[in-house]
Amino acid sequence: MMKEFREFAMKGNVVDLAIGVIIGAAFSSIVSSLVDDVITPLLLKPALEAANLQDLDKLVILGTVKIGKFLSAILKFLIVAFILFLIVKAINRFKKKEEVAAAVTPEEVILLREIRDALKK
Repeated sequence: MMKEFREFAMKGNVVDLAIGVIIGAAFSSIVSSLVDDVITPLLLKPALEAANLQDLDKLVILGTVKIGKFLSAILKFLIVAFILFLIVKAINRFKKKEEVAAAVTPEEVILLREIRDALKK
C-alpha cells in the first residue's frame, strides 16, 4: 500500500498540480498587492476622496455591506482571469505549431506510398 501511495504521489500530474497550486498562491498575493497598493490608489483615488475615505475597505453601504472589499475582490478576479487567458492563449499557439509540425509526413512514408502505388500499376 505504501509503495502504491508513493507511486501515486510521485506521478508527474500530482507533482505538477502541487507546483501549480503553490505558484498560484504566490501569484494571488502579487495580484492582491497590485490591486490594493497600486491600482486602487491610482484609479479609485478620486472616488474615495469624494466619499471622504482613505481606504477602499472602508467603503460601506447601508452601514454593514462592505462594498469596497467586494469591488476589490472583483478587480483581483478580473486581473487573474485575464492573465490566465493570456497564458492559455500562448500555450494553445505553441500547441498549434506542434500539431502542424507533427502533420508533416516523413520521407519514408512518402517513399513507401510511391512504391505501393507503383506496384498497383
